[in-house]
Amino acid sequence: MKSIKLVEGWEHYKGSLGGAWEVWREEKLPNSFYHLPWETVTLPHCYNSADTVDPDVKYYQGPGWYRHKLELRNPYPGGRTRLRFEGVGQKAAIYVFDELIHRHVGGYDEFCVDITEASERVKGNPLYHACTPLAVEADNSRDLQTIPSDISDFNLYGGLYRNVHLMYVPQISLDRVHVKVSEVSEQQARIQVNARLYNPMNSAEKLKITTLLRNPQGQEIARVEEICEPWQGMRETALKVIQTPALWGPDHPALYTCTVLLESVHGATELTERFGVRYFEFMKKGPFTLNGKRLLLNGTQRHEDHAGVGGAMTDEMIRTELLLIKEMGANFVRLGHYQQSALALDLCDELGLLVWEEIPWCRGGLGNQDYQKQSKDMLEAMIDQHYNHPSIILWGLGNENDWEGDFTYFDKDAIRSFMKELHDYAHEHDPQRVTAIRRCEFCKDIVDVYSPSIWAGWYRGIYTQYETYSRNEFENTDRFFHMEWGADNMAGRHVEKPYTGFRDITEGSTAEERDGDFLMSGGEPRVSVLGDWSETYFCDLVDWHLKSQETMEWLTGTAQWVFKDFSTPVRPDNPVPYVNQKGVVERDFTKKDAFYVFQSYWSKEPMVRIYGHSWNVRWGQPGEKKRVRVYSNCPEAELFVDGVSQGIKLRDSQNFPCAGLRWDIELSEGVNRLKVVARKDDVVVMDEVSWEYQVEKWLSPNNLQLTATRLSENKVFLEAKAYDVNQVYCPDASNFVRFSVSGEGRLLDNLGTALGSRYVQLANGRAGIYVECREDAEGSAAVTSDGLKTAMVMLPKYGQLI
Repeated sequence: MKSIKLVEGWEHYKGSLGGAWEVWREEKLPNSFYHLPWETVTLPHCYNSADTVDPDVKYYQGPGWYRHKLELRNPYPGGRTRLRFEGVGQKAAIYVFDELIHRHVGGYDEFCVDITEASERVKGNPLYHACTPLAVEADNSRDLQTIPSDISDFNLYGGLYRNVHLMYVPQISLDRVHVKVSEVSEQQARIQVNARLYNPMNSAEKLKITTLLRNPQGQEIARVEEICEPWQGMRETALKVIQTPALWGPDHPALYTCTVLLESVHGATELTERFGVRYFEFMKKGPFTLNGKRLLLNGTQRHEDHAGVGGAMTDEMIRTELLLIKEMGANFVRLGHYQQSALALDLCDELGLLVWEEIPWCRGGLGNQDYQKQSKDMLEAMIDQHYNHPSIILWGLGNENDWEGDFTYFDKDAIRSFMKELHDYAHEHDPQRVTAIRRCEFCKDIVDVYSPSIWAGWYRGIYTQYETYSRNEFENTDRFFHMEWGADNMAGRHVEKPYTGFRDITEGSTAEERDGDFLMSGGEPRVSVLGDWSETYFCDLVDWHLKSQETMEWLTGTAQWVFKDFSTPVRPDNPVPYVNQKGVVERDFTKKDAFYVFQSYWSKEPMVRIYGHSWNVRWGQPGEKKRVRVYSNCPEAELFVDGVSQGIKLRDSQNFPCAGLRWDIELSEGVNRLKVVARKDDVVVMDEVSWEYQVEKWLSPNNLQLTATRLSENKVFLEAKAYDVNQVYCPDASNFVRFSVSGEGRLLDNLGTALGSRYVQLANGRAGIYVECREDAEGSAAVTSDGLKTAMVMLPKYGQLI
């Protein structure tokens, strides 16, 4: 088999066409008015890369077309030419010239298309005797009878946002290899290899099948050869019992390799799959065990979404994100709310991250037979395509299926029946894993593992009652796993006294999020509406959850929502509009302070971090004691302010906040330089930060001041600050501001980050954005805000570089 990743050579047109002929019509009639504005693009590509976080428009949902002229050179006589699409959002139609070859519904599962005969037929067209014209229509139009629902809390991206591969295979080839690992213990494991053929011409010639197994060191441990007839479906090719296997786990993610080689008169192909040997159990009314030992699942969750590219994350972006999750110390990740790229699963295997992967049956209710068929097809594809990943322990069957809204009816019995159908299918096709859902109480008895909704301290209740809420839910669930907890937090926003207005919040016995709680007004009092959306509050909430989880011996584990901020159509009023800001990193991987809170509990590598690196100005009275928070996994730390020791503190994870690593000190007016030194065994780690301390009081914001700093030949940084009528800086101002540029500059906006939105809330009285402009550009910038005086500034030339 020969596979080529099709990255270059693509053109894109966003909009609808009358049919596939319009993709190519201008080539036959080049001087007519039929010309369309095709754009040269590379894959992966998402045509919603910017508009989902544009504060002034509704994101585009509709068709988008791609075209490519393939130069086919199949090396196999009588071979097959196939295209493998890793994901097309959300529906796809594949054409060779104007001939429809295949339709696919579902934006997240892979599918293959055979273009062998069609590529031969198109050679009769004189325009394409030397190439094969390929057209792909991607379409993310709204459709109630598809999943995921458009009322989901994430965007349904459009485009070829995952890789496309051109594959040449012989007339008969391998299509899929499954490695079934069962009867696992520390003493042995049973390995069964099953394979499926791709044989569209029903070739009957005999085959030679060779199956090789290699251990994690690359040494061959088994080889099975046989001569056989072609077969249909999955068939066993090898069976091996491994003695004293290397067990896969978070600390030692040992990976075996299975290679199946098919040889015939038509040519040879081989598929190589990695697999792991491990066994696990979600104990009834108890914790989780991996390889016979209790493991507290410390997790987070991710969307495939990134600043500037939308759903079209590159391989390098995906790799960076999974490495960051591992660096944070997590051993588990939920892939919400859809099948994610194969590379993400490969990395989870390599890094030792256990996985919950799910289909996008998310909110809305239950649709017609087409809706249900799509759901089942996507479950079948997810299990088939990701079967061999040892990282996956749970197949997610749904999310928030108690949330109605897509249909005039809401039939709980029908939802239960369909959930049972999915559950049974998953167990029939993969009995080695378990099923799960999150937040659908009337279906919790159907699946193996259930996650109720517990948002202590954000949508409901208070975080100091987190353990009580969790225990109550644990008692009402056979196998409890807590998915989704956390809080929105605006990057760069810090407060001297985080929100503690818990007297206004009803504690209750549960902290279940209810429909509409995500809105910024209405409903019962909740921190998400009354709170400050600061990193300070978020860190305290995370800190409390993590210190509590350490002592909950019955707990299987939890996963914080979510690792990285992501775009969503249902949150236009957020400080960064259209962004769910619950991440511990921003949408461009910029770390927030909570990243280090997690590290202080989960990471094994010595670390220390002073809270508030982006907290430029602190404020208070002269002589007033101010809290310095330090997060570390070292047993002790010493704080210095302007070179003077403030004493050594010992770490105690149950001493909230900061595990006892907190100092209440006096800051001097002006600049204060802080350093912390922490020790773990023979390793010393340090961190430093500088804060300005403001004692001058301020009134309500009255005006904005804007500065422009030339950073390089083609980039300028704009920073806006709020001041009162006496020109005193307002370090707690949170007004919305809008940046604009005139002349020869371009705002680097629509990124969905604190420094990448032209319309954004101030964080501690300031906001910033970058401008792309030539070194000699003539232009100006302005910042406006309702009720405040506008500020303007000229863009500096390169000679004014600071």
